[in-house]
Amino acid sequence: MAWTRTGSELSTALLTDHYELTMLGSALADGTADRPCVFEVFARRLPDGRRYGVVAGTARVIDAIGDFRFTDAEISQLESTAVVDAETLSWLADYEFSGDVDGYAEGELYFPGSPILTVRGSFAEAVVLETLVLSILNHDSAIASAAARMSSAAHGRPIIEMGGRRTHEYAAVAAARAAYLAGFATTSNLEAGRRYGIPTRGTVAHAFMLLHDSEEQAFRAQVDKLGADTTLLVDTYDITAGIETAVRVAGPELGAIRIDSGDVGPLARRAREQLDALGAKDTRIVVSGDLDEHAIAALRAEPVDAYGVGTSVVTGSGAPTAGMVYKLVEVDGRPVAKRSTHKESRGGRKGAIRRHKPTGTALEEVVYPAGGPAPELGPDDRELQIPLVRAGQPVDDLPTLDDARQLLRKGLVSLPWEGLKLSHGEPAVPTVFR
Repeated sequence: MAWTRTGSELSTALLTDHYELTMLGSALADGTADRPCVFEVFARRLPDGRRYGVVAGTARVIDAIGDFRFTDAEISQLESTAVVDAETLSWLADYEFSGDVDGYAEGELYFPGSPILTVRGSFAEAVVLETLVLSILNHDSAIASAAARMSSAAHGRPIIEMGGRRTHEYAAVAAARAAYLAGFATTSNLEAGRRYGIPTRGTVAHAFMLLHDSEEQAFRAQVDKLGADTTLLVDTYDITAGIETAVRVAGPELGAIRIDSGDVGPLARRAREQLDALGAKDTRIVVSGDLDEHAIAALRAEPVDAYGVGTSVVTGSGAPTAGMVYKLVEVDGRPVAKRSTHKESRGGRKGAIRRHKPTGTALEEVVYPAGGPAPELGPDDRELQIPLVRAGQPVDDLPTLDDARQLLRKGLVSLPWEGLKLSHGEPAVPTVFR
């Protein structure tokens, strides 16, 4: 009997939340649906203990907006479940976003209040995008923010993203992309490699070792197939014996060993001494096993050549969402603002510039009303928002994934030194509202 798909495919349009369609239907009924509006995405605060955030997922948002259509299947679903009335169904059937989007480029740093994304259009066509936009930006930015901290802690040593088994299957692909954007060198996720051109790497698991009657047989099978430059997993049984066997099988040209358990710092130290004594001075040491940015920082003085990180990166290392919100800030050119306690917003469309010292160190982020004159740019300052979509179409020459990696690398260098600390503290760059 053949397997059949039963609802496993995501419908992009139905990522709209029920309450968004409730607002849409009511606005269509009372004639306010076509009012020109501005929505902004921002974070009121950074996750606890973080000093900066990293924007990621913008390119995925642009693609998702372009694909956002209600096909006959979606319309039938909404009709059969009586989610909306006939007038709203008719409007959705013809939906195609025709507005404008501006925002921070992927790889840009953000801080509390930064206008990360600005969506301009009618109330109707902009309001239905809220859940879609936030689900992408909140996830990808959380992953990238955590991954950037890990990359900084690794201090130039490569990190392999290997968290696909620790998150949802769709989220795993997006997480691999966000981690690569934030400085990870490779991913074990083959779909991320196919879709985004990310370099892929992988070693064997303990199951492969246990499959064979001896550790030596497992090593020999791997080396015979992949060559001596492969990475051998040496901690299935006894690490010291495993390293000795690995070098005997592969020779001193062995590419790397991987340690996946135990107190990896002292183990890496002893492994380095043993490898050197066996003549395998160029054999690299890769460590993995529940690593996060704090564990990586603690290993900086150890002879570790690369890290494998899974669970902590795909879950945002304790901050699985970036806490971004999508708020209406302007109607018919008039600023509007929410005043609820602890959930206040600032009315009006905004722009932002980042001021820097002549040395390149970031001083402050200035958020200003976009309808008025912009603050004067100093020689070391720059505007943060860029055009992303015009009249419903992506603008030409949008930044690539490699562009985002370079932008983030420059952004992290621009932070005051205390901004890279892993300890609690204020945001690395203060936000000033004009």
